[in-house]
Amino acid sequence: MPKIITSSFDRAKQVVSGFTLAQRTIAVIGIALLVMGVVALATWLTRPQLSPLFTGLSATDASAVVEQLKSAGVSYELTEGGATVLVPDDQVYAQRLAAAAAGLPGDSSDGYTLLDEMGVTASEFQQSVTYKRAIEGELAGTIGAMNGITTASVQLAIPEDSVFVAERQDPTASVFVKTQSGSALSEDQVQAIVHLTSAAVPGMSPEDVAVTDQDGRVLSAVGGGVVGGASKQASEQEARVAAAVTQMLDTIVGPGNATVTVATDVANSTSERMEETYSAPDGDLTPSEQTKTETYTGGAGGDAGVLGPDNIAVPNTGDGDGTYELEEVTRANAVNKSTEKIVTPAGEVTRQSVSVALNRGAVAGVNAEQIEALVATAAGMDPERGDSVVVEFVEFSESAATAAQDALAQAEAAQRAQFEQELLRTAIIGGAILLAAVAVIVTLVVRRRMQRRVLYTDDGPIEYLASMSETEEERLKAIKGWKDPLAVQPPETPRALPPAMLDIEEEPEADQVLVERRRREIDQIAKSDPDAIAVALANMMDEATV
Repeated sequence: MPKIITSSFDRAKQVVSGFTLAQRTIAVIGIALLVMGVVALATWLTRPQLSPLFTGLSATDASAVVEQLKSAGVSYELTEGGATVLVPDDQVYAQRLAAAAAGLPGDSSDGYTLLDEMGVTASEFQQSVTYKRAIEGELAGTIGAMNGITTASVQLAIPEDSVFVAERQDPTASVFVKTQSGSALSEDQVQAIVHLTSAAVPGMSPEDVAVTDQDGRVLSAVGGGVVGGASKQASEQEARVAAAVTQMLDTIVGPGNATVTVATDVANSTSERMEETYSAPDGDLTPSEQTKTETYTGGAGGDAGVLGPDNIAVPNTGDGDGTYELEEVTRANAVNKSTEKIVTPAGEVTRQSVSVALNRGAVAGVNAEQIEALVATAAGMDPERGDSVVVEFVEFSESAATAAQDALAQAEAAQRAQFEQELLRTAIIGGAILLAAVAVIVTLVVRRRMQRRVLYTDDGPIEYLASMSETEEERLKAIKGWKDPLAVQPPETPRALPPAMLDIEEEPEADQVLVERRRREIDQIAKSDPDAIAVALANMMDEATV
């Protein structure tokens, strides 16, 4: 192994051996996190990019597609509860073609393809049922393609045609939907389902469609429309009228001096009424009149007579002159006929009432009749519908307003105090972080300026940190007259210095650095006590001679 690598390992061992237990623990944790990060990154980089192969699959189709992928040896991943199958990007189109060749995914809607399988020998009942199933399948597939819907099922109840118009019944439909992750459908989506289903069946109205979700919630009821739709329309109508009337009264009597309450009744179901009215025509119209007259004149009749009882002829002894006259008059009078069909949709306002309370102590210059007329016009009141407006002057209670103002002031004070606390906490945290950063920077600067020194004693080398250079340290010792007692050896014991000083093998540093350090230390000792160095050199020479 090269010497540079060996020295690097030795230095690393020396650095690690100087760690405390906490530093070693942190180092081990850091190395473990680094290894885990490298493994996770490598796994993510080597993982193939996945793309959807099919989405919105039923459980049966998903199982068939997965079996197809397993047989082809293609990796896959299921998401959205198994409704979506993901495969690598480079396998998407190839596996789609393979699945299409295998007839996957199957046509679970059973739409108009059912008509292709129907033979020519099918009865009329089979034809009607198959046609109904085809419409149900097409509707289920269309509704299931909406956002947020995973599965849809449609059941149609189409009555048989009757020759009696009075006994005719309207068709109805029930729709079951399953949403993604149990989410609820919006009112617009329910309306879309209702109108889509009713428009697909002749004679079906939107009120004849019932919609239910997987949790059993009725989203639309037969005859009632969308659940909650009427109440929502009533609330919107009340809020709109109250806002318009309040804005007008604030301009007239001042803000806060009028209170408006609106109550609106809305029709919950659709109603239909047929009216036929007959009336006399305007003006003198000549009626249609037809007169028929028949006149016959002849001689006396014969003696044949007429048939009597038992078909025996009875002689006619009457003396008739044989004259016959008939007059018939047919007259058609002109009458107006008016037919009116009234359809009342769900959500129509059937009645509305507005109550206005004015502050008696603050409102002046207007009376109740004026306010009532203005409110009736602004709210669009209809007396024929039974709408009513009530305006009263009353004394407003000031306690509630005072309490509200106090509560508002307390809330603002609490919010201000909380903001100040948050600001103080943020300042403390920021100051602590800044102080810690300054301390770290000062420590690093001081440690950078300090140099590691080594003193050699009888007990071995002692390392210490010095904040000044060796030249400055020597100059200071010369000025102060200090001597290093650990580096100076008395003349009588000159052998105490060379063993530790000349033992080069104990230091794991490079040879040139170690020799340079030893030379610098010998020069320092020679300058401080040349007599001891001379004695030491003489002894070394004597030993070399021997």
